Amino acid sequence: MTPFAIAGVQMYVNALQSNVDGMIQRLDILMARFPWTQMVLFSELAPFGPLDKFALPPENETIERFQEAARKHRVWLIPGSMFLKHPEDGRIYNTSVVINPEGEVIRRYAKMFPFRPYEEGVAAGTEFCVFDVPDVGRFGLSICYDIWFPETTRQLTAQGVEVLLHPVLTGTTDRDAELAIARATAAQFQCYIFDVNGLGAGGTGKSCVVDPTSMVLHQSAGQEDMFPIEVD
Repeated sequence: MTPFAIAGVQMYVNALQSNVDGMIQRLDILMARFPWTQMVLFSELAPFGPLDKFALPPENETIERFQEAARKHRVWLIPGSMFLKHPEDGRIYNTSVVINPEGEVIRRYAKMFPFRPYEEGVAAGTEFCVFDVPDVGRFGLSICYDIWFPETTRQLTAQGVEVLLHPVLTGTTDRDAELAIARATAAQFQCYIFDVNGLGAGGTGKSCVVDPTSMVLHQSAGQEDMFPIEVD
């Protein structure tokens, strides 16, 4: 891996209205303040909040807007996740997309372990998400509850993942446990972890970045935050 600047965005998430305009506005602010940023990660379900009644088809205008934003700023963009409904069987998946600086969706990842009962009716994904940033390193993606199962991270790091991108939505007392799990996972599997939580309907904040020694490189509190961290 070579030096690479990744920014997390911890923002307030509404449950009953779209947050997409706010996400794009914060991305604009982030890139104006920290123009060296090369990758941006938002929290789980940041675009529309935690209600699956707002599920969209796999191809939709919202993803196109994020593609345009990534292309505009020439950054890798993971805009959290959103509920997407399969057009044939109607199943709903909690899905993240990975967008490259050319504005292309290069990966889609459906959360493997939906958190019951909050995601009752949400189907489980079956494929791991690994992708390379040319001349930089290998990245993996997991969503929230996935990290509670060590097998998921073991599978990713066995495929050479050096940085685990981990959007979460935790609004319960589980957040303290997740922070401990993030540190233990980083040390156990020798990878960086970018763990980005939301606020309001999107969680209780406390986003963190952990290095492979389990050292916390950044710890957000309970307010909005954007934090670019250069990993090497």
